[in-house]
This record gives sequence, structure tokens and C-alpha cells, in this order.
Amino acid sequence: MTQWKPDYFKLVVAGAASLYFFSSALHPTSDRYIDAVNLVIHEAGHIVFVLFGEMMAVAGGTILQLLMPALFVGYFALRQREYFSASLVVFWLGENFITISVYAADALAMQLPLVGGEGVIHDWNYLLTRAGMLEHTWVVAGIIKYLGMLTILFASIGSFWFALRKRGGTFTTDI
Repeated sequence: MTQWKPDYFKLVVAGAASLYFFSSALHPTSDRYIDAVNLVIHEAGHIVFVLFGEMMAVAGGTILQLLMPALFVGYFALRQREYFSASLVVFWLGENFITISVYAADALAMQLPLVGGEGVIHDWNYLLTRAGMLEHTWVVAGIIKYLGMLTILFASIGSFWFALRKRGGTFTTDI
């Protein structure tokens, strides 16, 4: 029989994070503090990936925006074995998918304000045009948003799960 040892503080944190990120997913164009951090990471991605050519420089913003939280998830889960912490960072990954979907959905209209102002490349217009998929903008953006919602759902389930388990994610069993 599995023994559960709930951590009530972690349960409250899991609940608050779930509410916050599900609300963010339902209102993806609302401004959040984390968006400023994501924007800096996104813009840094263009610089980091410029070494690999124009296409990768443009895609690099989105790549680094997803890679950064994924690296933190890996650090907490694989290196520290802090699965609750890792599950909280998965929320950040999901939120990035959601904000990326807003940017991707703007590929046709190109109405979002971009860093650098007039005349800068709209990443998703460029990427979808190069891929011959500009007419499928809404499908691509929808898939990205769906991935974000699934990621946030996974983070929510994981955070509650690890808040209920003993530290380190191990079960004790009585046979």
C-alpha cells in the first residue's frame, strides 16, 4: 500500500500556479511580468543563433524561449531530483508555448509591436513564408497553443502529484 505524505504548502503553491497559468492560457494577450523575461530570452536567442545563418537566427528567438525553461526542468528533475520544482518550471514552458502561439497567429496581420520598431523581421511571418505555410497560420498557431495548454495541464497534474508524494518523489510501500 502506498503511503501519501502531502505537503500542504506545496499543494497551495500547485493550486496557485495552476490557476495563474490556466488563466494566462485563457487570456494569452494579457500582459504578465514573466513576459518581460521571456522577451529578453527570445531576443537573446536571435543573437545566439545568428551563427547558424539567417533562418536559424530568426527561429532562434523561439528556440531559446522554449529551450531555457526546458533546461531548468532538466536541471531540477535530472540533476537535483526535485520533481516538484521541475513541475513548476514546466508551467513556464507551457506559458511560453502560449505566448509563442500569439506571435505565430500574428504572422498574417503583423500588428504586434516588435522590438526594433518598423522594418524589422516578423519571425513567424518569415518562418511560415519560408516554409510555404503562411496560409496555414491559424493551424500552426492553434497547434502551438494546444501544446501550451497540454504542457500547463501536465505541469498542474505533476505539481499536485509531487506535492502529495514524499520528498524526492519516492514511495514507501507496505506489503
